[in-house]
Amino acid sequence: MAQLGLIGLGHMGHGIARNLALRGHRLRYLDHPGNRPADEIISLGGQACATARDVARGADAVILCVTGSPQVEAVLTGPEGVIAGLAPGAVVVDCSTALPDSTLRMWSLVARAGARYLDAPMTRTAREAHEGRLNLLVGGDGAVLDRMRAVLGCFAENIRHVGPLGSGHRMKLLHNFVSVGFLSLLSEAAAQATDAGIAPETLVEVLAAGGGAGVALDRITPFLTRGDRGAMPFSIANAAKDLDYHLQMSAEAGAEDRIAQGIAAVLQGAAASDGDRTLPELARMLRRSDPATAQHQGQDDAGHGAAQMRLPRD
Repeated sequence: MAQLGLIGLGHMGHGIARNLALRGHRLRYLDHPGNRPADEIISLGGQACATARDVARGADAVILCVTGSPQVEAVLTGPEGVIAGLAPGAVVVDCSTALPDSTLRMWSLVARAGARYLDAPMTRTAREAHEGRLNLLVGGDGAVLDRMRAVLGCFAENIRHVGPLGSGHRMKLLHNFVSVGFLSLLSEAAAQATDAGIAPETLVEVLAAGGGAGVALDRITPFLTRGDRGAMPFSIANAAKDLDYHLQMSAEAGAEDRIAQGIAAVLQGAAASDGDRTLPELARMLRRSDPATAQHQGQDDAGHGAAQMRLPRD
């Protein structure tokens, strides 16, 4: 058993905490209004702490599962941050989606405290987090990863060492560019199909039998065919943030990003309209706007936001 700290008890972090506690690890977590209800974690022995410093005090490892680089930097630094409570030899495992350059800056601060750092962002969804079947893309010292494998294996089915520190976050941004890009492309196709009177089931069946088959189609299908918003609880705002991070990373590397620019523009427009909607709902937001469609959509969306609107073009 290890003494572990966790910061970020959201959709993904809750599943991580649950599986760590189920496997007998002693767990402290940061009490925060953004957490999901912690009743199950408390019932498994989890202890709430008022500050990140308290979470880190005496911990063998501290796992971060927050929104992005600003949040990672905030919880690590400052008089009540993780670094202030880290013991020499402890390991910080950052499972957030963050900018590689920020990761390297945070590593240098953690190293000064005598601790170690791994960037280990996740793929898959909250469902797999709950089941302990996440994928981890790990950057950092291979020996530190080997030391942490047993802990990480409590909530991850696949743990892949992708390179030196920062490589995990770089790989995650590339992964999300591809996966969010696929979903955005499918959303636009679905919007056009619906406007043309093609049944969603027909679109899904044709794509599944041809070149459109894959994980992205599987994830958007519950919304297209049943209006199920809960099947993929990943917000448009988070998708837009990830594409913005990808563009920042690409600019720093001098890499080509014309396709990413187009996807990012669509997501930013959708986020400005209603960023709390789930990414599959982009298929509804991209539909053609006319008085009849807007009236129908306003009835269909009763209680869930504004009527259908066309996203702005550059």
